[in-house]
Amino acid sequence: MDKDKQEIINRFYRNVKGRMPDTGGSNKKHDGAEGHWLEKQMGITPNADNKPDLFGYEMKNHTSSGKITYGDWSASEYIYLHGRGSKKVNSINKNYQISRDDFLKIFGNPNALKNNRLSWSGTPCPTYYGDVTTFGQSLTIDANKNVIITYSFSKDQRLDKSSLVPTSMQIEDLIIAKWYDSDLRLKVERKFNQNGWFTCTKNDNGEYESISFGSPMNYNSWIQLFKNKIVFFDSGMYQGNSRPYSQWRASTGYWHSLIKETY
Repeated sequence: MDKDKQEIINRFYRNVKGRMPDTGGSNKKHDGAEGHWLEKQMGITPNADNKPDLFGYEMKNHTSSGKITYGDWSASEYIYLHGRGSKKVNSINKNYQISRDDFLKIFGNPNALKNNRLSWSGTPCPTYYGDVTTFGQSLTIDANKNVIITYSFSKDQRLDKSSLVPTSMQIEDLIIAKWYDSDLRLKVERKFNQNGWFTCTKNDNGEYESISFGSPMNYNSWIQLFKNKIVFFDSGMYQGNSRPYSQWRASTGYWHSLIKETY
């Protein structure tokens, strides 16, 4: 066993095993409170640089939600946010000048439980490869291997679509979000294609019980999982928060099937 993996195991046994997460100093309503506690115990400094958490290994926490996240990977472009840097030349739909709020009004949905706050999540937004929602949105891959979400007016089943969608957008296969192949490849391989990943698992009492390791993962295998509807898109974008919340996930059961060794 290499020394880095041994050090990760040592930290787990020394600081985590047999303990329940102490979230007293955190907002318990925050989904990441337990994750932040675990990061601290394992000596991980929270960051958003899309690199492995510890010694080239990505850490995944135990979850009861039934799904585990690969990453919060925003689209390279949205129809309201055009290309940056070198991508400005080939920016999607440069002729459409709409704001983020416009985007949510046109393509999102009001949440009656949140004072009709608009969001691009749930019903409007496609989840799996090949999905077409009742809002006329589909998730697919284009000829250049970019992952895209398109809108087609003819597939939009909303009765008031003509008043919601500007005339110029009442067309077919309008690209509203795009993840460039090169961008996704970099995100996947930076995080998961170094030494692999590990997960810390709790028992029925909520105490951390074991640590498990999985092999590195490259982009070609990841995109095939997306095509096979194992990897899915879980959008959480909503009005009043600037973060897109573009989560890419797979079921907990699938992640567990990738485990190679447990301590």
